[in-house]
Amino acid sequence: MKTIILAGGFGSRLSEETENKPKPMVEIGNKPIIWHIINIYLSFGFNDFIIALGYKGDYIKKYFLDYINYSGDLTISSINGKKKITDKQSKDWNVNLIDTGHGTNTGGRIKYLKKYIKNETFMLTYGDGVSSLNVEELVKYHKKMGKLVTITAVRPPARFGGLIIDDGKVKKFAEKHQAGEGWINGGFMVFEPEVLEMIEGSSSSLEYSLLDNLAKQQQLSAFCHDGFWQCMDTKRDLQYLEELWASGKAPWKVWNE
Repeated sequence: MKTIILAGGFGSRLSEETENKPKPMVEIGNKPIIWHIINIYLSFGFNDFIIALGYKGDYIKKYFLDYINYSGDLTISSINGKKKITDKQSKDWNVNLIDTGHGTNTGGRIKYLKKYIKNETFMLTYGDGVSSLNVEELVKYHKKMGKLVTITAVRPPARFGGLIIDDGKVKKFAEKHQAGEGWINGGFMVFEPEVLEMIEGSSSSLEYSLLDNLAKQQQLSAFCHDGFWQCMDTKRDLQYLEELWASGKAPWKVWNE
């Protein structure tokens, strides 16, 4: 199953860090947050990724090229310049780095990736949040509910919006407005491919158009996660995540390096 990571936004609320690099490349413990997100999925056996690029996408491309080239010991021939990685330290994964447009909206980025997704169920998350979520259980729940999309509902600080949930089904999607029980969409979503036909174009919003419409059609289910979740919206969020990582007890770290 493929996993899409949305990595094309401007990250304006974290402008101190994103003026010169895209938000998914902001580091926690000397590793970009996109590295942390990928490792969450890898720990549950999901290793096929599509990175939806936009703002400063070349920065992310360079990171992955360098990661492959320098993630182990090297042997280099002085005669012909050929190099060989002799002690590869990176895990087994595949990453497709796709430019989905500089100003494309979140729904439009997914629509752009239709030819890569084909007719398969896929996962989707944002490039700025980490969680202790069990991804395997999320996928099982999605199959059990039989809806077009399953989102992971989390309990964030009150400054976020909320979801109204009844028996695992989202009755109202109130993103960015405090409402209901205090649940919000934390990313880490599962989609059926039919949803791609419901996205109109590059200006379509995942949150305000697609998910809201799916909720009205009773085709949006919620996997409620009471464990750790944290996005990286502000400098304060970044400092908090840094402190957790430095403590050696980061709740989202579920893998062995």
